[in-house]
Amino acid sequence: MPDRRCFPYLSGPGPHSLILGSFPGERSLREGRYYAHPRNAFWSIMGRLFNAGPELPYEERLERLSSAGIALWDVLLTCRRTGSMDGSIIEDGAIPNDLPGFFLEHPTITAIFFNGQKAARLFERLAAPRLGEISLRMEWKVLPSTSPAYASKSLEQKVEEWRVLPGAGRPYLDRKSSLRSF
Repeated sequence: MPDRRCFPYLSGPGPHSLILGSFPGERSLREGRYYAHPRNAFWSIMGRLFNAGPELPYEERLERLSSAGIALWDVLLTCRRTGSMDGSIIEDGAIPNDLPGFFLEHPTITAIFFNGQKAARLFERLAAPRLGEISLRMEWKVLPSTSPAYASKSLEQKVEEWRVLPGAGRPYLDRKSSLRSF
């Protein structure tokens, strides 16, 4: 089972938020596109929140997210995994992306939104310890996974929870909640 490599990050100028997944699934790796599996709800949710839905060409979806100040990436640069499920990621030997470098290049980012618990746990274990003082300017929030494997919430429930993203119609941070909880 060979190591797989993540895509480069996607970001326009001056992003304020980063959505972090764990690692691209098999379909995404084959197609070279984030969230390519048709049953993954990511683009349906982005369609509801930013008019960047799956009916649009991929490049136009990316442009709409970029215009909204949203960057995309994954926690892991390389890993071994059988299949597409987050639970199949073999963490021993997994290498995180250069998130400290990314945040230094993008000092306007003040919030990280994790696409699911696995992304948050990988970040906490492999990336957060390397951030140092950079993390002091960051708010972190775990959102429900958009994966079709996470079926305990409906699409409508996921859309409502993802509305915390800036520009999605509501203030993006509830200062009463603990955003750094994993």
